[in-house]
Amino acid sequence: MLTLSSISRTLFRPAQIFTRNRGELAPRQVKYLKRHKGVIPIPIGGSTKGTTLAFGQWGLRIKGNGVRFSAKQLTTAEDVIKRKLKVLKGAKVYLRIFPDIPVCIKGNETRMGKGKGTFEFWATRQPIGRVVFELGGIPIREELARDILRQAASKLPTKMEFIGRTTPPRLGNLLLHPPKPPKMEPTLDSAEPQPSTVTV
Repeated sequence: MLTLSSISRTLFRPAQIFTRNRGELAPRQVKYLKRHKGVIPIPIGGSTKGTTLAFGQWGLRIKGNGVRFSAKQLTTAEDVIKRKLKVLKGAKVYLRIFPDIPVCIKGNETRMGKGKGTFEFWATRQPIGRVVFELGGIPIREELARDILRQAASKLPTKMEFIGRTTPPRLGNLLLHPPKPPKMEPTLDSAEPQPSTVTV
């Protein structure tokens, strides 16, 4: 039975965005459906945030140029990982990035003008060095994790690298190794006292 409150709830609820396939990754709600194309960020500020593992034991990191991932590409790679991890009870896969940028495309051979194209898919722009996937939950052998993430990397449009807990952070093309502690020379005060010789 329709009541005044139910009608008002359906009429005045905030606009939600529905993708073509609900299995894909998509934000629940956005303020504006159309956005500028933008550029892929270049990490020149010196920050290494997001370039090391945070949740899992093994991970997949961008080694090639920065790239724009679509929701379909991320979903396909995640499905590959989940299919291989099905035999390991308790294993988890962590997706560190999320597609929240709407991409609009106009048709081929379309005359100029008449506004921006229609919404096509969701995407995210990620720079070099960003961690995309992590594996954890239970201890996983390195050989198995390397093989699983290698198959997932083949579904992504850029060169990826396998990392672990001890892998140093990345700043662009540089790997930032921690500085080695300085070697301390023994001083005369800390050395054992030498017997004094007296000449007659």
